[in-house]
Amino acid sequence: MFTDVFIKRPVLATVCSILITLAGAIAIPTLPIGRYPELAPPTVGVSAFYTGANAQAVESAVTTPLESVINGVEGMVYMTSSSTNNGLSTITVTFEVGRDPDLAAVDVQNRVNSAIGRMPLEVRTNGINVTKGSAGFLGGIGFYSDNNQYSSLFISNYLDRYVRDAIKRVPGVSNVIIFGERRFAMRLWLDPNRLAGRGLTASDVTNALREQNVQVAAGSVGAQPSSEDQMFQLSVRAAGRLTEVREFEDIVVKAGSDGALVRVRDIGRVELGAEDYSSRLRFAGVEASGIGVQLLPSANALETFRGVIAEMERLDDQFPPGLKWQLAFDNVSVVRESIIEVLKTLAEA
Repeated sequence: MFTDVFIKRPVLATVCSILITLAGAIAIPTLPIGRYPELAPPTVGVSAFYTGANAQAVESAVTTPLESVINGVEGMVYMTSSSTNNGLSTITVTFEVGRDPDLAAVDVQNRVNSAIGRMPLEVRTNGINVTKGSAGFLGGIGFYSDNNQYSSLFISNYLDRYVRDAIKRVPGVSNVIIFGERRFAMRLWLDPNRLAGRGLTASDVTNALREQNVQVAAGSVGAQPSSEDQMFQLSVRAAGRLTEVREFEDIVVKAGSDGALVRVRDIGRVELGAEDYSSRLRFAGVEASGIGVQLLPSANALETFRGVIAEMERLDDQFPPGLKWQLAFDNVSVVRESIIEVLKTLAEA
């Protein structure tokens, strides 16, 4: 019998046991670490934004056409979708266990591309995002200032410009979501009475904005073919997209037969504010913003978490005076405690 060899040769059995133990000790640090084993089916998310549309319009114009082309993609088990009153359409496609998530995302992207021509102009302008499913949130970080020194709009904009991309570059990070996000945007508040008095609608204002707030290529002066005495060629730069409040106020919405002009300031007001006011976040009792860090399915949770904390400590030196950050929740603690228990068990054995 095979076992007789080890019974008669205890030294050989001891050496083999030591080699197996050493091989396990060497392999432990290199193993991927996650909260859950790879048993969950891969998912692919599709998101689109239809500016100004309600849930019913989003459902009929965006969600339903996308579902019709995605349905039947190779390896798909089922899909779920939602349409909200803020214009957001999200579709989650679930695939069979073992399906390559990269290939699944490519297949879904190809199906979505075939439906882009049927999407409304606003959806095509904003784009349709196709992303692989993540392994859940690694943790969350809150950003705030003492005595509300900075508004949530300022903090959210700072996170979007300087923090989000830096955290995304940490190995193992799938995505970074900003909680309570409020991007800077030019807000136009229209007075219905003034619009009605001048025979205008909100669509007329939208069309005027689309026509006059554009980036155009103005060409050049003196380009060939030209006369022989033309010695210089000059590039022409035209004023592009508007950036100031007064520039938006001066947009012409309507021109009367007598030469009178109706501008935006005549039918409403313009201010620099937030793109969306639907969410509000408070942390430590003050106005704040936060980020949620999502983990790649194949990443090592502990190493990724240490990388995120190290990156935050590096960014902390560049924060504006008074801006602080604090760990809000940590899902890696479960993994950390589990590893400690495993090591205790190995030591006892």
